[in-house]
Amino acid sequence: MSSETVNVDEFQEIAKQSLPKLYYDYYASLVDRGTDVFKALAHATQALLAKISSDPVKVEDFKELAKLALPKVYYDFYAGGAEDEHTLRDNIQAFQRITIRPRVLVDVSQIDTSTTILGYPISSPILVAPTAAHKLAFPEGELATARAAAAAKTIMVLSFSSTFSIEEVASSCNAVRFFQLYIFKRRDVSRQLLQRAERYGYKAVVLTVDSPRLGRREHDIKNKMIAVPEKNLEGLITIDVTSDQGSQFESFANKTLDASLRWEDIQWLKSITTLPILIKGILTHEDATKAVEAGVDGIIVSNHGARQLDFAPATVTVLEEVVHAVKGKVPVLLDGGVRRGTDVFKALALGAQAVLIGRPVLYGLAAKGEEGVRTVLEMLKNELETSMALSGCPSIKDISRSHVRMQCDKLHSML
Repeated sequence: MSSETVNVDEFQEIAKQSLPKLYYDYYASLVDRGTDVFKALAHATQALLAKISSDPVKVEDFKELAKLALPKVYYDFYAGGAEDEHTLRDNIQAFQRITIRPRVLVDVSQIDTSTTILGYPISSPILVAPTAAHKLAFPEGELATARAAAAAKTIMVLSFSSTFSIEEVASSCNAVRFFQLYIFKRRDVSRQLLQRAERYGYKAVVLTVDSPRLGRREHDIKNKMIAVPEKNLEGLITIDVTSDQGSQFESFANKTLDASLRWEDIQWLKSITTLPILIKGILTHEDATKAVEAGVDGIIVSNHGARQLDFAPATVTVLEEVVHAVKGKVPVLLDGGVRRGTDVFKALALGAQAVLIGRPVLYGLAAKGEEGVRTVLEMLKNELETSMALSGCPSIKDISRSHVRMQCDKLHSML
């Protein structure tokens, strides 16, 4: 907007269009229409929009833009972790403790970041992790995210807690997608969700196993986060849950999800689907071994974005432990803390076949919609390509354990 004089009506209209309705109505109720409040609001809103319209240069820039764009309750829902958020911080910091050992005088005139997951080709080893309620970030929600993932030629894992249905997301664009599944106390609900995903062309099921109950997410408790309507569960299960104890989202999950799930139940799941099963939430070599014995088709090393058990290990610190346990029998993927292309490189060097990103996608979506998600994926891919070139790795298969050094490696070398 130009610096020329603008009348009060125009300032009011700018404020009305730019502010969340709740905030606009609040300010409008405090003052008469003829005061300077709308003028001040308009100027403040312009400053906010100027920040949002600036071009981010790294993925973390989108976090600040999302914080400006979202109501606090929604930002906290996306950004928050469990309890004191130690694991939330360590997911990121653990990557920063790993150094890269570059090799030189290698022909890197052509860099190829492409790879495959379960036989499906993707442009880079960066997938979209399952995260809930994208519509809170952007009106087109998961539809916009799905289109962005398709444009990036990668795989989106649709959350069962999506705000658009399995069918709507499948119809949004032509792409390879996986579906995240929880096991409900009513097994028929899980069965029907899985059948719908199969019918609409989802290529794998990602079974989340680290949530016998929801972790203590204190931001949501303070904010009394309202349970998001579960679009995929309409007609299958009661979704109206009231709670005076804080997060209604937590109350809903604890009343509906099956806390009795055991390793033996993997066989039940295998009996009702022909889709490959990736198990998400593995953090130890013991459980990785059990997962292989249970016949899963892949493992995702994950601590649920640090939203479940605080002081669980940062995922990258246990990645190698899991990789060694499976002995190449199934692919191992990782999520948690990936914010740079160098993080992707480090995870691949430690044995991951690919990584999944969650919060950066949500931040990109909140800040700039579908374009924001595309930009986040492109940024990480471009940074990975640069990391590969500067480390002497022309292709994904050239990235090896010798390209990184962890703190434990330094200790071993001193012995």
